[in-house]
Amino acid sequence: MTDNPRADQASILSWFHSLAPMHPSELIGLWQGEGMASGHPLDGVLENLGWFGKRFHPDLRADALLFQLGPQRLVALEPAYFPIRTAVRLAPFGRTSVARNWFSYLYKILRAKGTTAALETHEDEAGPTAAMAYDRQPIVDHFRRIDETTVAGMMVVSGEQLRYFFRLRMVSP
Repeated sequence: MTDNPRADQASILSWFHSLAPMHPSELIGLWQGEGMASGHPLDGVLENLGWFGKRFHPDLRADALLFQLGPQRLVALEPAYFPIRTAVRLAPFGRTSVARNWFSYLYKILRAKGTTAALETHEDEAGPTAAMAYDRQPIVDHFRRIDETTVAGMMVVSGEQLRYFFRLRMVSP
């Protein structure tokens, strides 16, 4: 990858589209996530704040933002509390230890009251694949298979050019 975010975006996007598409039901289970550096402003933010990954339920509903509150405790947060364009503007702060510390105190008020997204099939530039549409955000995460236990994700924000890329590894079905 180069220092040019657009070049990074182009190469990762090309790789992403070369992967096999998925059906939404293939995602059911608990997945641990990690960001993939691509020059997106959110690179490193979720990890700094304790992001664990995503949980997809058999009814094709999802916990879109799952955070680790302790060694054995996962908490689903409500994405609507984080307007995406504001989150992008505040991304440099989101990578700091101060943000990590403050965020650790906010879990109780940011907790989701139910699932926050739906699994569907969406069309992207390479054809149809599994996707997760957020309920109250202009965001769709597209998924493609890397191998039997690993999936690549691409977050698409309506009206934005840059994509946020991440990897999910199956923890349990």
